[in-house]
Amino acid sequence: MKQVDVRKASLFSVFLSYYAGQMHLFVADLLCAFTIAGIDLAFPQILRSLTRGLFAGDPTKIAPVLGYLALGLVGMYTLRFICRYFVIFWGHVMGARMESRMRQDLFDAYERMSIAYFDRNKTGDLMSRLTNDLFDISEAAHHGPEFILIGVVEVIGSFVILGRICPELTAAMAVMLVVVGGYNVYANWRMRAVYAENRVRIAGVNARLEDALAGVRVTKGFAAEDLERRKFSKSNEAYLDSKTRMYRAMGRYQAAIAALMGALYTVIIVGGGWLISKGRIQAADLATFALYISLFTTPLENILNFTETFQKAFAGFARFVEVLRTRPDVRDAADAKPLVVSEGAISYRNVCFAYPDEPEAPVIRDLCLDVAPGKTVALVGPSGGGKSTTCALLPRFYDVDAGSILIDGQDVRSVTQKSLREAIGLVQQDVYLFDGTIAENIAYGKPNATADEIALAAQRARVDEFALQMPYGYETQVGERGTRLSGGQKQRIAIARVFLKDPSILILDEATSALDNESELAVQESLADLAKGRTTLVIAHRLSTIRDADEIVTMEDGQVVERGTHDDLLARNGTYARYYRMQFGA
Repeated sequence: MKQVDVRKASLFSVFLSYYAGQMHLFVADLLCAFTIAGIDLAFPQILRSLTRGLFAGDPTKIAPVLGYLALGLVGMYTLRFICRYFVIFWGHVMGARMESRMRQDLFDAYERMSIAYFDRNKTGDLMSRLTNDLFDISEAAHHGPEFILIGVVEVIGSFVILGRICPELTAAMAVMLVVVGGYNVYANWRMRAVYAENRVRIAGVNARLEDALAGVRVTKGFAAEDLERRKFSKSNEAYLDSKTRMYRAMGRYQAAIAALMGALYTVIIVGGGWLISKGRIQAADLATFALYISLFTTPLENILNFTETFQKAFAGFARFVEVLRTRPDVRDAADAKPLVVSEGAISYRNVCFAYPDEPEAPVIRDLCLDVAPGKTVALVGPSGGGKSTTCALLPRFYDVDAGSILIDGQDVRSVTQKSLREAIGLVQQDVYLFDGTIAENIAYGKPNATADEIALAAQRARVDEFALQMPYGYETQVGERGTRLSGGQKQRIAIARVFLKDPSILILDEATSALDNESELAVQESLADLAKGRTTLVIAHRLSTIRDADEIVTMEDGQVVERGTHDDLLARNGTYARYYRMQFGA
């Protein structure tokens, strides 16, 4: 099966594309389902033939045939056992493989998205699409074709056989089937919105839970457990209301289907009795008819009961495809080439930028800033002045609205994102450590690093000072988000990553903000060594950390208001001098 264009293809075509690679299992599953349906259809016909033939004849001829009859039935139901096992086991494996592939495609889509996408969407909702939604899709992928094939074969087969037994009763069944089918289409159309809302509500619960667990330390610190309980209860109640509406719709649907099935049985029994009274059919024919009704209604009820799974799967798949069809805000140009860093010169040329959710509130206004190769430039200024945003635009976490950013004369939008970000080392104020060991977190900067390289990077960032005192050294688990380490320890591990990565350009966003004075002095010396020969942008509120920068740039309202060395700016007695006096009282 060829690869489909997700953005242009229909939902059904996209769904079918996930059977690629599983077609052998899919075909085998359908063949086994077909065999099961054939065997189920054969038994009432065999029983009818026996009751009207062998069992109605000479009793002395029955016993010699029973052994052969038993062997035939055992063989038939052994085959049914094998086919049923295949459908249950390998059918579910097929669905699980499709689910796994969808999950990987969804995760890959998340990884392609820009930072702005995650600014707009809640983590809990994104997790819900990856877990809850995909499970229902895999169930539909497996059970849907199976139920439909078995149902179609057994219903059509039953109609053909019953039509030969009693055309009148078969016609009555056909009328009832049309009524049931019509109601099923109508009810499914009505329930679609309810199931779609239910998916949104459970995503809301997941988002609220993720938010509460991530901020549990703040909650404890403010004794705000009751507030979080109320917030979660609100999301939980909304989900409960949605689920209540879903079950109300499902209850009406199931009850109506049961009533229609009851009407079908009533028509068959009353109509069959009337036909027997008129001598049109025999009692044995009505008994056979009743067996086929059971055979007819069971797969039909399976299909109708499958409605709930189908509705959940449809709503989930629509949300899944919605992500796949979303184009990242930041994309490589069609002719993008790898970045070649020869010197490391950086140039911001008339850059303007506003965050996508607030386009009317520019954060960067006509910014012009040149950073010479190998020089260290510090950005200072009030919070919200655009310092962090200026640095975030360099590795293309966001794209500029106007102007351009150049590295060695190459527009960052004309090079591949991978090569651009490989050339930049970033240490942020908000340090994130992944669940794993200290060594694994350091190696994030260079996944194929050797143990010696990791140890050297750790030493340069002073990680060894605390890691080697732990029972497992660099193999110590840091916990989720580094919860087992102090803020200063996490900051040093983040710095070690950059040492190991050894990039051409550095961005240090309050890189030493969480360190004590002693640790700060040690790490500053290491950062100074790392910055030698590299172009470095430093963001700092503690002015003591950037006194030796080659140039200091003061930013306010997304613009450069002054620039120069530490001494130059003090002499000008401007914004920087005012901040300096506020911190040091000089």
